[in-house]
Amino acid sequence: MNKIRRVDVGTDAADIARIYNRYVTGTTVSFEVEPLSVDAMRARIADLCGGGYPYYVSFDDADGHITGFCYAHPWKERSAYNPTLETTIYLAPDVWHEGIGRALMSRMIADCRAGGYVSLIACITAENKASCCFHESLGFVKVSCFKRVGRKFGRLLDVVDYQLML
Repeated sequence: MNKIRRVDVGTDAADIARIYNRYVTGTTVSFEVEPLSVDAMRARIADLCGGGYPYYVSFDDADGHITGFCYAHPWKERSAYNPTLETTIYLAPDVWHEGIGRALMSRMIADCRAGGYVSLIACITAENKASCCFHESLGFVKVSCFKRVGRKFGRLLDVVDYQLML
């Protein structure tokens, strides 16, 4: 059975990097092109948690391994954008379609709402139809489409933004 908890900066980085790097090296879901080291992932997690942003992991209650993660971070750097956060979610492939992503995002959305944020933005590779449908099912609405703004695996890719008003 999977459960959800706040990320642990000291112990979760290796599992999170393992999940994330699969997307980096094998898909267009992430626009990063080089896998992250565990130390680099730990630094990213620490930076987000140090900023007070919500960061959750799902884990297998039987063995403790991380099965997914989701977090929110600043959408833009300028302080005028403070009421808006960008969301990120990744799941291990063996837990797709089990409701874990919905549970993670629902918890994070509730945290953002309670924290006084006004809206959330999900930036998604346009060809990632599963993520587009997932976000729509959570109430996100497509608000933009940027044509050919990223290059991965020798292809130019579109990016769409989805917004959830809190």
